Amino acid sequence: MHIQFIHTILYVADQQLSTDFYTKLLRRNPELNVLGMTEFLLAENFKLGLMPNSGIAKILADKTPHPESGTGIPRCELYFYVEDIAFEFTSALNTDAKLISDIQDRTWGDKACYFADPDGHIIVFAEKLH
Repeated sequence: MHIQFIHTILYVADQQLSTDFYTKLLRRNPELNVLGMTEFLLAENFKLGLMPNSGIAKILADKTPHPESGTGIPRCELYFYVEDIAFEFTSALNTDAKLISDIQDRTWGDKACYFADPDGHIIVFAEKLH
């Protein structure tokens, strides 16, 4: 398998609230923002999408639990390697991201801090320790 592009989509309770949150957190406007989908191009081969729980529920039908039953429960982790972790930490605090864990050296070789978005998805900012 050769992966050409990665598009990660988070299911959210309130598309506008999440769009505003990620616009501020990422310090960029969405590339697409229409009813039912918001997309941020974060790297040449990576896009982050935001889809309302109600929209994906129509696609999933009754094959899985309704996505809103997971709102507030950490369902994924976005792990971002950044150039200046202290700057990103302060920036995230200013977006009203929920602080989960301060900047710490981690046993896997990263310095990282953890936050949660309005839906409970985990956001990590990290730098390599070496």
